[in-house]
Amino acid sequence: MTKPTPRYYVLHGKDELTRSETLAALKARLGSPELAVLNTTVFDGARVTLAELRNACDTIPFLAQRRMVIVQGLLSRLVSSAPGKERGKPSGWQKRYRDGLAEYLPHLPETTRLVFVEPGQLAHKHPILRQAQQDEFGYVRAFEPPKDLIRWVHRRATDKGGQFSPQAAAALVSAVGDDQRLLDQEIEKLLTYTNQERPVSSQDVSLLVPYAQEAVIFNAVDALGQRDGAKAARLLHNLLDHGNEPLYLFAMVVRQFRLLIQIKELSDEGLSPPDIAKKIKLHPYPTRKLYTQARNFRQEQLERVHRQLLKLDVQIKTGRINSVVALDLFVAGLAPPR
Repeated sequence: MTKPTPRYYVLHGKDELTRSETLAALKARLGSPELAVLNTTVFDGARVTLAELRNACDTIPFLAQRRMVIVQGLLSRLVSSAPGKERGKPSGWQKRYRDGLAEYLPHLPETTRLVFVEPGQLAHKHPILRQAQQDEFGYVRAFEPPKDLIRWVHRRATDKGGQFSPQAAAALVSAVGDDQRLLDQEIEKLLTYTNQERPVSSQDVSLLVPYAQEAVIFNAVDALGQRDGAKAARLLHNLLDHGNEPLYLFAMVVRQFRLLIQIKELSDEGLSPPDIAKKIKLHPYPTRKLYTQARNFRQEQLERVHRQLLKLDVQIKTGRINSVVALDLFVAGLAPPR
């Protein structure tokens, strides 16, 4: 027997990209975009009352067969998070809200699609989640980030009609990190660049993805922090051999050490990487890497390095020294070859 069309959905998990695409596909079923807007209500789960939610769900669609009600972050709000409470035991208002919602869901109008969107993973014992799993009109889908991002890049590229070489997929993941939305944007850009006539190469990634060159700079500075001058010089000269301007590379090294100084100061104040990322307005992925890298340096050492870089910058701009020579002198001074 075919299961009837769901009337309410629970979409939960940390894979924001796939979750949002699934939600967009559900919206598309409402018909034309103009009518979909008129028949869609979105609630913030931190504010919506049960009465408001029920009223929106009971509203008759306007010039359409269906209407959609989307609630962001409500279900996670209906479990206890207060310190000192018994784990999972709700407060009075949480229990009343939860019980009232559970009682109402079987009576959802056939013309309504109610979608609960949760940014985190709900516990398996969450009563609304369990109800949706058991109810013939309920639907549950968990969205967890892929464990193998390189394989995910290949699959994503194939879905878009293109291909990545194994080296290109690895280079892209290494440069961008685990931000799937950003990865997806870069995949789209790279496939457009190649016009899908050939697989994307690692050279394409180095050329078009700004994070790729930053990743090499990061590795060079990491080598300096580990006192491996030979490796740092090799990485920087590899970028030079691929056509990167010496002044650009020098500016990137200066930027890296400026960020390290900021992050070292904030970490010493007790801030976590997510808090630091918000404070200095930097993406969480490079912030985490810089946070780890800063441990290789003392604060006074970072400040001394920064002063040395500024001195070399003046010498370059006044023509007293060649920019490539300045890079080599800097590397040799901070981490002489072993």
